[in-house]
Amino acid sequence: MMKTLLDLAIGESLAQPEWLTVTQDMINQFADATGDHQWIHLDSVKCEKESPFKTTIAHGFLTASLMPKAFAEVIAPSERIASMINYGIDKLRFLEPVKSNDAVKYQFKLVDVSEKPQGKLFKVEASCLLKSSGNPALVGGFLMLAVLKP
Repeated sequence: MMKTLLDLAIGESLAQPEWLTVTQDMINQFADATGDHQWIHLDSVKCEKESPFKTTIAHGFLTASLMPKAFAEVIAPSERIASMINYGIDKLRFLEPVKSNDAVKYQFKLVDVSEKPQGKLFKVEASCLLKSSGNPALVGGFLMLAVLKP
């Protein structure tokens, strides 16, 4: 049975159960949504010739934006939380590119909980692993504010 965010203890770790394939279609949609149409994300022919990766790669922020979906797969909803608000990111690092059609999986570790006037602020260390290499594509500290019901 999955725990709610409020049930987690500091130091507790959770892992996304399934790999998610980052497709070229996802990369194209992200490029359109953000206006970032750099060739290294979109032009497979040019990448084959000129990129050190020999294929297109996902935007780093696309990889980071997959974190909420992954987190929702490992945390049960809580009747005591009215809403969850993205509070920020600490020290986000892109360590290895996510190549088109590679798969990723997030791991999370709760490192701190503090009280705020609006609710509880959770700091979670996250890493996004690549299926192809087993290495982290990104690491960072994500902050989430749980607004509690009265």
